[in-house]
Parts: sequence; structure tokens; C-alpha cells
Amino acid sequence: MASQGVAPSGWAPVPVDAMALRLRPITPADHGALRAVYQHAVASQAPGLYSDAQVAAWSAVAVLPGLLDGVLAAGEGLLIEGDDGVEAFALLHPPHRLALLYCRGDRNRRGHGTRLLGALEGLARQRGQTHLVTEASLISRPLLERLGWRWVALERLTIGGVPFERHRLWRELRSEAMADGPTATPPG
Repeated sequence: MASQGVAPSGWAPVPVDAMALRLRPITPADHGALRAVYQHAVASQAPGLYSDAQVAAWSAVAVLPGLLDGVLAAGEGLLIEGDDGVEAFALLHPPHRLALLYCRGDRNRRGHGTRLLGALEGLARQRGQTHLVTEASLISRPLLERLGWRWVALERLTIGGVPFERHRLWRELRSEAMADGPTATPPG
């Protein structure tokens, strides 16, 4: 067993200065950067979980006109920005649905998803939401389930003519005062 503070051979942690990473609301000026994060996330994290055709179709959503425009324009979201630009983002649309959660592949596994989801859940509570729903990929499902989201159903869809499966998940947004009370049952 390695002693505390000693990394396994060949592994070196990337130092992350939380103060250098800013959490802020998404603005229309960010949409280009969000598309780049989306495309990078899919291209770097989906291979091995999805076929080459699925990765290509999914990645193309970021650049095809009109596909993300409505969600980005109408949704409410947050991003994490470092000195090198946007690293991750998440967006609610409509207000009870987590529509987008993406992190650059070279910036993942640093707590960005957890931080974004916690902030968005707080925002949703402030807006009067009692629960959130989402359609999770094989990439995001493990994180969401670790954070208390519950599986509801398997969904099938096509993107660019390519078949996909995704997982409908549900999360109750309980106030701190309700933390010890009963939980609701997700819609089925």
C-alpha cells in the first residue's frame, strides 16, 4: 500500500486550483465555446462505449445548424471556466430537465460534473422545482446515479440515422429540512 501523498507509479495528479476555476452563468456569448466542449467531450469520452458511427453522429450535433441552438438559447445553465476557457457546462431546459452536461475529456474527473449538478439543483430548487429528469448517456449515468439520481427507463432514439440507447433518470430535489423525511417515487 502506497503511503499517503505518494501516487502509483506512472500516475501524476494534475494540480487544480479551485480558485482559478470560475463557476458562472452561461451567456449567449459562450455558445461557441459550449459547442467546442460538447464536441470534445463526445469525441474523447464516447469511444469504447459507443460505436464509431454513434460517436460521429453524436459529435456532429455540436456543429449542425439548429440542433443545439434552441436548447442553448432557451435553457438556463452554468459553466466552469479556467484560464484556458470553458472546461465544462450543464444546462436545464425546460426548468425541470437536465438537458446538457458536458466536460472536456482532458478536464474530466476533476469534480466539475458534481459541482455543476449541485449548483443547478440549488437553482432548480430556488425556481420551485421538486424534481429533475434527464436522459443520460453511458458516460454520465454513473456520475448521476452516484449523486442520487434514480433509473426510470431505457429509451431508444436515432441521431443522424444512427440508433442509440439512453437512460431516463429522475432526481428528487429535497430541501435540507426534508432530508430525513420520506422520498417520492419517480415517475415510471
